[in-house]
Amino acid sequence: MGRIVLVVRLTLRDLRRRRTEAVLLLIAILAATTTLTLGLVLRDAADDPYESTRAATKGPDVVANIGPAADLAGLEKLATASGVTEHSGPYPVLAGKIEASGRTSDVQVEGRDATVAAVDQPAVTQGGWVGDGGVVLEAAFANSLDVGVGDSVALGGRPFTVVGVAVTAGMPPYPGGSCLVAAGCINGVIPADRNLPGGLLHNPGLVWLTEADVRSLASDGSSLSYVMNLKLADPDEAQAFVDRNGGALLMQTWESILADATELARDSQILLMIGAWLLGLLAVASLSVLVGGRMADQHRRVGLLKAVGGTPSLVAVVLLAEFLLLAIVAAAAGLTIGSLTAPLLAESSAGLVGSAGTPSMTWSTIGLVTAVALGVAVLATAVPAMRTARSSTVSALADAARPPRRTGWLITLSARLPVPLLLALRVAARRPRRVTLAVVSIAITISGIYVLLVLNAFLGTQPDAGGYSESQVETLRHVLLVWTGVLLCLAAVNAIVITWATVLDNRHSSALARALGATPREVSTALAAAQVLPALVGAVLGIFPGGFTLFAAINAITEGDGDRAALPSLWQLLALVLATVLVVTALTAVPARLGGRRPVTESL
Repeated sequence: MGRIVLVVRLTLRDLRRRRTEAVLLLIAILAATTTLTLGLVLRDAADDPYESTRAATKGPDVVANIGPAADLAGLEKLATASGVTEHSGPYPVLAGKIEASGRTSDVQVEGRDATVAAVDQPAVTQGGWVGDGGVVLEAAFANSLDVGVGDSVALGGRPFTVVGVAVTAGMPPYPGGSCLVAAGCINGVIPADRNLPGGLLHNPGLVWLTEADVRSLASDGSSLSYVMNLKLADPDEAQAFVDRNGGALLMQTWESILADATELARDSQILLMIGAWLLGLLAVASLSVLVGGRMADQHRRVGLLKAVGGTPSLVAVVLLAEFLLLAIVAAAAGLTIGSLTAPLLAESSAGLVGSAGTPSMTWSTIGLVTAVALGVAVLATAVPAMRTARSSTVSALADAARPPRRTGWLITLSARLPVPLLLALRVAARRPRRVTLAVVSIAITISGIYVLLVLNAFLGTQPDAGGYSESQVETLRHVLLVWTGVLLCLAAVNAIVITWATVLDNRHSSALARALGATPREVSTALAAAQVLPALVGAVLGIFPGGFTLFAAINAITEGDGDRAALPSLWQLLALVLATVLVVTALTAVPARLGGRRPVTESL
């Protein structure tokens, strides 16, 4: 039999014999690869609706505007600037107030022709286009105001009938953040005194009227701003065009509009990418413990393989092969699940055409996700596998208990403690690296939950603060739910895996303790307590510095968007620590009880 066939057969046979452990390994890697895939493809999935809207509305490459009483001739010269192939406008724009459904909101009123424009012709999704006495609302703004075709609204105190709802690629959907009125806008939190400087708008929506109606609403011509839409020969040169021709004119490229229109997807992507790395660290911790337990459980098997002629390198390959195979399967499953789920977390705004479809999978995404899965597996398994493969064949066949290291201060400290705590301290001291992994695992989980509490409180202030609409808040809550659910599940798997690995590793010492008088209940309590103590330390470290540091990193990436978020109160943090201890106690009780009741003679 060739070596490759031998390795494959031994790997498949071992996976069949230990199906539960194989499933746990698969889940650990799958959680990280799925979340990483979501983060990588989410932005591409969100770009699709904007691109569809841009194609359906003859979207501009550059939008230029000037403020009231500015030089209109300077704006008109852009129509003949180098690189411009088509244009529409200049169109008059008026800053004002709209009253609808009992609400008053700031609004930008743009005057348009009834004829079709060569550039930026809004696509009507309901009703028709502008006409005398009729107003057309931007779709996301109409959705926010809860008005539709046939409803009545008031602009500047004058009644108008809603004759249509439309979408445009010349401005991000409401409450997205562009301002056609050069006097400026305030987007985000409303100032406490609500006294905005003159001409300044707060989260304005966009509506369209005929030019005649806009001019009739203006007190005089000097109150009108103007906007022009430009089409370039090379859209990729939009920023260079702005740099050459900007000057006193305010310009926005289609790339910046795209960035504003997909801001929700960007924020979701940031959360998912951070979650992916947290889950990756948890996966490494989980695999390290599982591998340690598997190596201890396969000690005699390693001796048998070496006794029949297997070299240390062959034995190491056999031990590594099953983990690498599971990593490849987890990467493939994560890529599939992530690509299919991404559109659900990148729901299109009402102000865009179409929906986020399934993005095409790129080779870079496939390569990165596969590399991460294999990297997690190799990082967790390479050293234990090589160390086990190089062990003595005779000692591996004997499968004797590992002699404990004598630590004077620990013996002195534990000697007068109750039997469960005495055994728990000595169990923990036998595997300091496993205790460290348990502490790190809990700390990572609590850091994620800490950030969840902060972000959930922040989203609770929306959409009144003006940062996100109700549908956007709901989408971000779904992202947090996915992230938190997977994080908690993997942390629970880690707690169970660490306890079971401790049970297996201490089967000889536990049996010896029982032979010397300890009861099964005391042994079970000791095995569970050995996990609860690290959980308590990990919970505290997960709050500070873990949670504070993680939230500071997210705040830095989002350019200070979270400065307004309220930090959890002291009672919430204490409740989180207590809940962690209780949950770990419950999760470790069953495997500890099973391990504590194994027959003494069988273990010895």
